[in-house]
Amino acid sequence: MSNPFRNIVFVGRHDDPRVAEPLRHLSDHLTKAGANLLKSDEIDRADLVIAIGGDGTMIYASRLVRESGTPILGINRGRLGFLADITPDEMIVSVDHVLQGDYSTDSRLLLEARLFESSGDETVEHALNDVVLHRLGTGRMVDFETRIADEYVNTHSGDGLIIATPTGSTAYALSCGGPIIEPQLDVVVVVPICPHTLTDRPIVISANQSVDVSLLQRDDTRAEITVDGFSMGSIKPGDKLQVSAANNRVTLVHPPGYDFYGILRSKLFWGRDSRKRNT
Repeated sequence: MSNPFRNIVFVGRHDDPRVAEPLRHLSDHLTKAGANLLKSDEIDRADLVIAIGGDGTMIYASRLVRESGTPILGINRGRLGFLADITPDEMIVSVDHVLQGDYSTDSRLLLEARLFESSGDETVEHALNDVVLHRLGTGRMVDFETRIADEYVNTHSGDGLIIATPTGSTAYALSCGGPIIEPQLDVVVVVPICPHTLTDRPIVISANQSVDVSLLQRDDTRAEITVDGFSMGSIKPGDKLQVSAANNRVTLVHPPGYDFYGILRSKLFWGRDSRKRNT
């Protein structure tokens, strides 16, 4: 099978020794194999983006390719690595399989976050993982209201709210008690952060429904919106945050043998008998 990925762009922290060494090694290998290595500002011409780093690097790469739709292959040099699933030891063999056309892809949901301010200003950002409302600069809880598909859902008190894609279900949402969602499912998980009432629980909704969040008027109410960990700005009573599925998606490339549940077992230590401990 002919190589579908001739024009390749690397994304990663070149000043990080953990990234620089495999990047040099893979760059030499691909050059000898006849690949055309492009600069990062030529990403729109690329057939493939190879992201070397952790999941943060994968998220950064997803922002770069959101318009072009260029697929991303991830090589893990971070910690958990739910997205970047190729280890450095497997790097050359895995990349060779992909260049020979032996690979699978999966399409990942993106969220579009719109912040409508009472002043009339509007800000738009996109998330591969999550959109988060959280209290800002105060020890007090934040009070807010949620609506889904324009239907009233709940009035919340707590530290905030996470609206996550299936990709983001293994990130911040997981640490707040949210469920793990299969990447192929077209759903969104809505997870309260440290809710004041134990009955305020995570819910899973269809991705074709929008989630609206607005702050309630309280003394010293201050909150911020972050999108994949980047600040989108503060939100005030009278503003509205609207989160919905984006029109674009991100395509991830996997070498043969990709196993979502295998990654979960590896990262979350599933399948191990806790009764068997080293002496």
